[in-house]
Amino acid sequence: MSEVQYMATGRRKTSVARVRLVPGSGRIVINGKPMDQYFGAETLKLIVRQPLAATETLDRFDIIAKVEGGGFSGQAGAIRHGIARALLLAEDDYRPTLKKNGYLTRDPRMKERKKYGLKKARRAPQFSKR
Repeated sequence: MSEVQYMATGRRKTSVARVRLVPGSGRIVINGKPMDQYFGAETLKLIVRQPLAATETLDRFDIIAKVEGGGFSGQAGAIRHGIARALLLAEDDYRPTLKKNGYLTRDPRMKERKKYGLKKARRAPQFSKR
């Protein structure tokens, strides 16, 4: 009765995406909205589809993603990471392709915290001799 589904978590910057991969026709739903409605920029849609295109599974799975935190770019990267991890659970043969393209690597770059006495993380107040 219950169909097979693969679940994985993807992260980038401060965004966290919970991704469900369900056998289907290639529909992508993010936070209850179709991907075209959720992401405005075409580049972000392309980023989300990259792992599916690399493994040639665009029409094999439906993707349901819940994503929170960060901005749209970080969210797209988090969804891509989650899809890549879920594809590994579906079929282990995809590992070399996904690894080579760098979709399994968690992007660790984050905004540096602001330090006291400074205006931003490293920007000091303007210096004047007099």
